[in-house]
Amino acid sequence: MTIAFAPGQHPLLRCAEVMGEALDAVVQSEPLFLPTSDKAELLRQLAKVEARLAELRLRVMASASDVAESVGARDVGAWYAAETRQGHEAPRADQQLASSLDTNYPVLRKALAEGLVNLAQARVIAAALDVLPADLDPVTKKRAEKALIGFAADHSPQQLRILGRRILEIVAPEIAEAEEARRLADEEAHARAKTKLVLKPLRDGTTRISGILPNATAHRLKTYLEAFTNPRKQNAPTGTTGTTEAFAGSYPRRLGQAFGQFLEVVDPKRLPIHAGDATTLIVTINLDQLKADLGTGQVIGGDKLTASEIRRLACTARILPAVLDGKSEILDLGRGSRLFEPPQRKAIVLQHETCQAKGCDQPASWCEVHHRESWADGGTTDRDNAVLLCCHHHHRAHDPTYTTDYHPNGDVTFTRNR
Repeated sequence: MTIAFAPGQHPLLRCAEVMGEALDAVVQSEPLFLPTSDKAELLRQLAKVEARLAELRLRVMASASDVAESVGARDVGAWYAAETRQGHEAPRADQQLASSLDTNYPVLRKALAEGLVNLAQARVIAAALDVLPADLDPVTKKRAEKALIGFAADHSPQQLRILGRRILEIVAPEIAEAEEARRLADEEAHARAKTKLVLKPLRDGTTRISGILPNATAHRLKTYLEAFTNPRKQNAPTGTTGTTEAFAGSYPRRLGQAFGQFLEVVDPKRLPIHAGDATTLIVTINLDQLKADLGTGQVIGGDKLTASEIRRLACTARILPAVLDGKSEILDLGRGSRLFEPPQRKAIVLQHETCQAKGCDQPASWCEVHHRESWADGGTTDRDNAVLLCCHHHHRAHDPTYTTDYHPNGDVTFTRNR
């Protein structure tokens, strides 16, 4: 193809014009009727062209600081974002990559210009090379650059990111182990510095939790939560009525439910002293409200809870229920005996191998001990008043929309109220 140039016209400007003209020529072309093999080839060719165009754009950006200066822009990335009506994040990243390719990685830039790597792969490769030891000899670093470019022919950016972290094991195994230890120490220090947890009440009965945790901590939390979710059946057990609520739904939802369950079974004896006393959640509730199906109580320093939820928590969670009379005077400030002690639980588990809800096969080790007669109604914390229920059925036992029946053979059944 012969390209005609106007007098004094730069080849790069003419190239942009020609590409625009070529696109104008096919703007009405319909790819629907192309043979399947031609569509596949066209997509491959366009991907390669996109990579080559990206390299050209980055090459121009690397030398365009004068463009930003001419209009007083902070840098070429900010100018480009404004001119092309983009957000600032992508142009800023492009500016950094342009500088890196121009200054440090000419082999990678050439591969991008030839369409051997795409833009996403180039970003990953450059990032992997950037974190190599500063004192690494240039020859080894060049070998790492060429190796990663070679891997790009068969690997996605995600796979290249993993390979990039281990590239020294391939090109310089004699120093890889020591550098890996140094890198991990740096990452762990960085993770500790970035660690945060934000709790934002959404004013609809929920709180959004977001945070950043070190990988080891996050893995430990995930392991604990999956210990709650994995053994749980996702369907209502045979012989029961109603729908499954506890530990049902999508994986993120099950993890969220497991997180709530995890907090309920944390032993406060293992927690630090808080405000001069063991860490305790205090809930205040009027005695009449406590006995009512639709009553409510107040978490000290927090939000309200239904009476049924307070009664359920009192079976297993380490809360201190402050029961008030009509004058808001304390009638009862809770008793440790409301909670079944480990020897009692062991004896109950030996007696029942599974959840006592009829037809439920959840193992006893995953069940909770429930008071047949609620402590709010004077029920005692002993084996004769204990029932072993899985998480799902424990919620049903405290759900006012269900009637709970205890049978002489030890079975428990639930019927939705009509």
